[in-house]
Amino acid sequence: MNQELILWSKKNYSQLPWRKKRTLYKTLVSEIMLQQTTVATVRHHFGPFLEKYPDIYSLAQTTEEDICIAWKGLGYYRRARNLRKAAINIVDDFDGKIPLNLSQLKTIPGIGEYTAQAILGIGGNKRALAVDANLERVLSRLFCIEEEKGLKLQKRLRSLFEDNKILKNAEALGYRDLNESLMDLGRICCQAKRVNCLICPLFKECLARERERPLDFPVNLKPTKGKDLFELKLLRVVVRKREKILVYKKEEKHWLAGQKELPTFIISTNDDSLKQYPRLDNDKQIMLKGLKKFKTSITKYNITNYIYEMALSDWKNFSTNMDCDYKFVSDNTEVENLSTATMKALKII
Repeated sequence: MNQELILWSKKNYSQLPWRKKRTLYKTLVSEIMLQQTTVATVRHHFGPFLEKYPDIYSLAQTTEEDICIAWKGLGYYRRARNLRKAAINIVDDFDGKIPLNLSQLKTIPGIGEYTAQAILGIGGNKRALAVDANLERVLSRLFCIEEEKGLKLQKRLRSLFEDNKILKNAEALGYRDLNESLMDLGRICCQAKRVNCLICPLFKECLARERERPLDFPVNLKPTKGKDLFELKLLRVVVRKREKILVYKKEEKHWLAGQKELPTFIISTNDDSLKQYPRLDNDKQIMLKGLKKFKTSITKYNITNYIYEMALSDWKNFSTNMDCDYKFVSDNTEVENLSTATMKALKII
């Protein structure tokens, strides 16, 4: 491992907002945000989020609903709720100080092996290797490690690192700089299905490149199968009362938990096990022809959303024997934390 990698990373990516004046708190927030979200997306949301929650105490004192509103645009809202739980635990159990101890970090809600290692190695500049998908890919290629992709490979990489069998000059390079630069390398030069070895700072050191086999690593023993997608038709009902709209709050077990959504019903689906929404009774079927509609997708579902605007008097008859706790709120998403599908429906009509 050479200094050229660190210089390349600093020259091109030191301006990322969570890297400027790096702190443990910034590391915690950014690492949770970056899970399942691109750097480009997080880059736009990180600053405004930190303005609202500048420290662990303000984060611990917020409500679940407020943090989900601030999280808008980052998706996977469970991460926002977990981040809040982590902040509360850090304030209550660690006097507001993020611990620099692996075992203690892993007792905090929402912090698993990877996040704990990232807080240590990146936030604290301690000896730790934050093995995400990028490091898993880069290091398996760099050293031609023929271990099955996933937990087995991640565990082996950490073990090799701890035993000083790989990245032997990590301390001299700096643990923070090393982790960050390897992540950058995985995002830019050493991607899952495409490599650009000619511009890679580790061109001369990479064993997989030398053997002309970079895309053979990491080893994937599981056959790749195309995911079967379910078809789902939903009815989104818009009921207005003066300047307000009728919504319900999504439960913890549902997609986008904590967000507010228009009354929604399953018209039809080829997934008999789906329980996200109530099914539309036969006696309440709506003529779909002529209704405005839009397409969305989530997890394994292709969704066609039909929009039906209903008078309040009609809704009172329609909603008989329904369990959801519906209420009227403003249509201001910044205030009310409305779901993306709700916003699309309101925009279309």
